[in-house]
Amino acid sequence: MGVELYAFDCGQLTMPTGTFLENEEGSMTVPVPAFLIKHPKGSVLFDSGLHDQLRTDPLSYFGEELNALVEVHYHQNETVEACLSRIDVDVSDISHLVNSHLHFDHCGGNCKITSAPVIVQKKEWEWATKSEPDLGYYPSDYQTGQDNQQDNGEHDIFGDASVVCLPTYGHTPGHQSLRVRTENTEFVLTGDACYLRQTLENLHLPGVLYNREDARASLRTLRELQSRGAKIIYGHDPEFWPSVIKAPERMA
Repeated sequence: MGVELYAFDCGQLTMPTGTFLENEEGSMTVPVPAFLIKHPKGSVLFDSGLHDQLRTDPLSYFGEELNALVEVHYHQNETVEACLSRIDVDVSDISHLVNSHLHFDHCGGNCKITSAPVIVQKKEWEWATKSEPDLGYYPSDYQTGQDNQQDNGEHDIFGDASVVCLPTYGHTPGHQSLRVRTENTEFVLTGDACYLRQTLENLHLPGVLYNREDARASLRTLRELQSRGAKIIYGHDPEFWPSVIKAPERMA
């Protein structure tokens, strides 16, 4: 058995376009992805989608400020457990849960993956668990009782360079992407280090960032990986996402 990669559609969000492209007006509806990597030594979930409460009571979950900015489109068949079931995987089968970062649309399903350790950058964990988390961080999403592994920089999950966490700081203090090498292709799951194709092509930064210079450096890293043949999987690109093969079919 080699390394297999699967993509899941875990709902959509409608938000101001300026969130994704600085100084642009209007609104944009974007996908919320998650990914599963099957490896001979375990199954890695990269991000876990949205919290169930966002299907029924987003105001109570978000509070007034974020609820006014975000419209959630999220159905039962888009929960992380429903997505995994399409490839006959149960939440208890997950051996490692990697969060790109701890914003609500990337760790809302963490509470369901209780048997797997959470792999997160130390900078991200410290930022998210300070006394007053910033907008978009909800401790109930990520303080869910699992063991967590806090890394400083790159982390090779299985020790064979096939599934590697890559620090791509800037969107948040401790954002990380995931490099996945299957038999024939190297993928980089960017998370929010690169929302859209044009973010990378034009270096058009998002409107909301923790650190602009770190974000630019991360984009340069992604460009370098792309120039060496890696396939970049953009984090929230509504034009690119339809071209991604979804489970139960595998991407590679």
